[in-house]
Amino acid sequence: TQARGLQRIFEAPDSGDILVLAEDDRPVGMVSLLYLTSTALGSRVALLEDMVVQPGQRGRGCGSRLLKAAVECARQRGCRRITLLTDGHNLDAQRFYRQHGFAVSDMKAMRLMLD
Repeated sequence: TQARGLQRIFEAPDSGDILVLAEDDRPVGMVSLLYLTSTALGSRVALLEDMVVQPGQRGRGCGSRLLKAAVECARQRGCRRITLLTDGHNLDAQRFYRQHGFAVSDMKAMRLMLD
């Protein structure tokens, strides 16, 4: 399922970007951005959908490098906002994103899973 999602981005490059961080020609992390149009802002915005760093690579700045690259990529694509979701119990991730300028939104995430 995850590979299918990545393939869809590769097939429709205007829908998003996938950034990969590699060390010694081996991937150690990735982040995906999906692009939407915000009617409220009247511009393109990004959804940071997935960010993953291999457990053995965490705490070495890999996530910070990936996130900075994602922010710059979204900026270059004309986005005026990046939105992301973290699990409520994942305090480490929330602290990480706050350290990089993200703030808690008053918006409440709601989902309807479709079969």
